[in-house]
Amino acid sequence: MKNLSISKPFGGADIKLKSKLLKLSGVIFIFAVCVMLCFALYYLIDDTLNGSFVNWFDENYIITIEKDLTGLPVQNAPERRLNYPKIKELLLQVLVVSVTAWIAIVLTVAHFYSRSREKRSVTAVSRMIQRFMNTDTDAANIFPKEYAEISAQMTEIKSAMQRHEQRLKEETAGKNDLITYLAHDLKTPLTSVIGYLSLLDEAPDMPVQQRTRYVHITLDKACRLESLINEFFEITRYNLQQIKIEKETIDLYYMLVQMTDEFYPLLQKHGNCIELNVEENTIVFGDAEKLARVFNNILKNAIAYSYPGSGILLWTEQNDTEIRIYFQNKGKTIPPHKLDSIFEKFFRLDEARATNTGGAGLGLAIAKEIITLHGGSITAVSKDEKTVFCVSLPLYDQ
Repeated sequence: MKNLSISKPFGGADIKLKSKLLKLSGVIFIFAVCVMLCFALYYLIDDTLNGSFVNWFDENYIITIEKDLTGLPVQNAPERRLNYPKIKELLLQVLVVSVTAWIAIVLTVAHFYSRSREKRSVTAVSRMIQRFMNTDTDAANIFPKEYAEISAQMTEIKSAMQRHEQRLKEETAGKNDLITYLAHDLKTPLTSVIGYLSLLDEAPDMPVQQRTRYVHITLDKACRLESLINEFFEITRYNLQQIKIEKETIDLYYMLVQMTDEFYPLLQKHGNCIELNVEENTIVFGDAEKLARVFNNILKNAIAYSYPGSGILLWTEQNDTEIRIYFQNKGKTIPPHKLDSIFEKFFRLDEARATNTGGAGLGLAIAKEIITLHGGSITAVSKDEKTVFCVSLPLYDQ
């Protein structure tokens, strides 16, 4: 993770002080605006509208009395009095307009002030987050107490990113090691194929029995070479192809019977047999091709790691919401620390690659991803020299 150059974020005390200064500045600004409005109003009435204002005021709010109470004309000059009902009405209107204008000004200023403060807060938090993510400094030393919730969330996010980055590094290292092993292993069967074919080419009069044995060995080595090459393709497909599923109704019993028949040559070679205990009307809803790949991968592992002459049991259990398919084989108990890793990419039980069992370590990882896309789960239990894989699938589309 690259470090970016950033300016030092505000500490807790700096943020509080700046907040107080901003509040004081806002109050002073509002007061100044009000004073300016008062002066502007005074200037407008006293200077610009002096004549017209006086005429308007006399006409609407002054009462001229030309006769006294007896009905006789006033001797000196007509008496002028304020029209108090209209004056009170004017004052009420002025008050309403003033209060409305004041509220509008306060709301406008508060809106722009809050937006400005929010922007500054976001900038400060952004700097804190950037510093926290790019350094090893503890969150408590970067985020003030006011940002405790953000501090906790960022700590969790950073930990998750670090775990994800570590997993990627481990997967990359495992993939690179596996490719190195495969490249090395390719040489052995290829050398054997070339060697035996050279012997057959150099000795055309070789006895039939010996020739047959050499041909058989060459064929075995060629098959092993093909298997290793397929592992390379499997690695490439897994990293470049996103798995997509298309669900349909599947006859599970027929699928498992068909797979059992397909595995017959491999079962005969290892001296194993499959005991199928599944009802004929068992139905599942899923992608037939992808689920066949899952069951194929599990059965391959069961045969590869079973004791010779032992049986492999397949059975199902069903309730109202899901169906569980079990695969049990008898072989070496898988240690608990390895059992937790068998669904990880590029993990192989035979790490030394001393045997021909196992593949690229992708079979069970792909199986788990396919089952997860179906809304199900896959688990494994190993004890007392028995290993059981359980595939759970929902009965209905989710």
